[in-house]
Amino acid sequence: MAQQPISLPAKLINGGVAGMVGVTCVFPIDLAKTRLQNQRSNERVYKNMMDCLIKTVRSEGYFGMYRGAAVNLTLVTPEKAIKLAANDFFRHQLSRGESKLSVFKEMLAGCGAGVCQVIVTTPMEMLKIQLQDAGRLVAQRNLAVVPSPTGGGGTMLSCSYIRPVSAMQITQELLRTRGIQGLYQGLGATLMRDIPFSVVYFPLFAHLNQLGKPSETENAPFYWSFASGCAAGCTAAVAVSPCDVVKTRLQSLNKSANEEMYSGVVDCVRKIIHKEGPSALMKGAGCRALVIAPLFGIAQVVYFIGVGEFILGQNPFNLYSA
Repeated sequence: MAQQPISLPAKLINGGVAGMVGVTCVFPIDLAKTRLQNQRSNERVYKNMMDCLIKTVRSEGYFGMYRGAAVNLTLVTPEKAIKLAANDFFRHQLSRGESKLSVFKEMLAGCGAGVCQVIVTTPMEMLKIQLQDAGRLVAQRNLAVVPSPTGGGGTMLSCSYIRPVSAMQITQELLRTRGIQGLYQGLGATLMRDIPFSVVYFPLFAHLNQLGKPSETENAPFYWSFASGCAAGCTAAVAVSPCDVVKTRLQSLNKSANEEMYSGVVDCVRKIIHKEGPSALMKGAGCRALVIAPLFGIAQVVYFIGVGEFILGQNPFNLYSA
């Protein structure tokens, strides 16, 4: 099969458009995932994803489900663009002189994509988590029982509030107090999550998508690419859920009085298992699967349609068949 030079500008456009469409569709579920991962077993505010979304709408309004979405929509374009374009680039480089990539080289290309994307992923996740988790902290404080001021022995709910802050304010505070490394807190955990995710996702997607091709010279139908992206994304998301829980905990700056601090990845894993049990490492796994599956299904459809190539007046082609 003849090798064609890939167009990075087109791939960057495809990744950006795919990321924005996907995030808009699944962000409320991602918010629920973050809040479920951060709540401790002895201070449960939300029972499950639906309970979290219902309580969020009741207490924060409909747009409360999109708290932190602006950060994602701003940074998901370079993040998804880098991830998808880097995988394409590494696949192209590794496939020189070969008609088909080996599974090992596919995994190697995915690994390279995972490493490249953390440049944007880490600060994006850092800011998003602070904004997403603010509502959980408010709800948790409102459930705290304090002595009644009447002195009659009764109790009342404590209604405390967190002053709304923007991503820009959080960024400025982190840069002022911790420097650029403040935005990259949890970098190790992010690498631990994103590299295995890409190693699993990209080869699995390529092989599933290959099954739907009518012939070697034709692309798979868009619905097959969507289903392949969903299946591969769901599998990879569940596989790395423990790493995602650790990353979320490490990147959460605001904690309630009873929530412990972590000094690093190992300390975080040890404390979670000791205090909450091994099952706590899978908190939010269902939500994460529901986020990642359609997100990457949508991403692959946009990517394979070739929106970027169309905008730039080029002929779309599919490097995944290499």
